[in-house]
Amino acid sequence: MHFFIRLLINAAALWVAIRFVPGITFAGDELKLLLVALVFGLVNAVIRPILTIISLPILILTLGLFTFVLNAVMLWMTSALSGMLDLGFHVAGFWPAFLGALVVTVVSALLSLVVRDATRRSGRRF
Repeated sequence: MHFFIRLLINAAALWVAIRFVPGITFAGDELKLLLVALVFGLVNAVIRPILTIISLPILILTLGLFTFVLNAVMLWMTSALSGMLDLGFHVAGFWPAFLGALVVTVVSALLSLVVRDATRRSGRRF
């Protein structure tokens, strides 16, 4: 259940970025958006830890601000993989990826708080 909720949160966050960030486009239906969210989750789960370890000196030097660049790279990689899989998701460059990553991070964090708060009130764990 936790996996499915995370997938829906990622899909919603990506949808907000598609709607509000110029340079991020999506041509597809809800199923394709869920597949893009799945690709995004896999990129973050597999590639992000590797890039974080490689960029650790830069992360320390910038007091963690380089994390924003890593987030942009993850979104850009999702765009590249989605293009290969013909999912219709495209990020037009670094700055749209950077702004999109900020939007996705904020929306995802807010939705995660709402879901966590709702599950606490109901007494269920997801």
